[in-house]
Amino acid sequence: MPKRVLTGRVVSDKTDKTVTVLVERRVMHPLYKKFIRRSKRYAAHDDANLCKEGDVVQIEECRPISKTKSWLVVERNGAAVERPAAFAPLPAMPSAEPAGG
Repeated sequence: MPKRVLTGRVVSDKTDKTVTVLVERRVMHPLYKKFIRRSKRYAAHDDANLCKEGDVVQIEECRPISKTKSWLVVERNGAAVERPAAFAPLPAMPSAEPAGG
């Protein structure tokens, strides 16, 4: 199953190895048919403390790291961020097809 990837803006970098990311989305109002903004804050793991307030980041869903943190920063201002060894993507599984064809 693919992992969810969201794009948002860093609103807080005060905690160690954690940033708070505000993700906004536009939804249509069911009655008035006008687009309204909905936002949600996510705590994301930033192992190297690279992200600062105002940065635009991409976060990816991962295993729970703490009570509130289950997202990992994968991109900062368009540049990829190095992943910690514990969060490196798993290698692809070899297929079960016979080699003889």
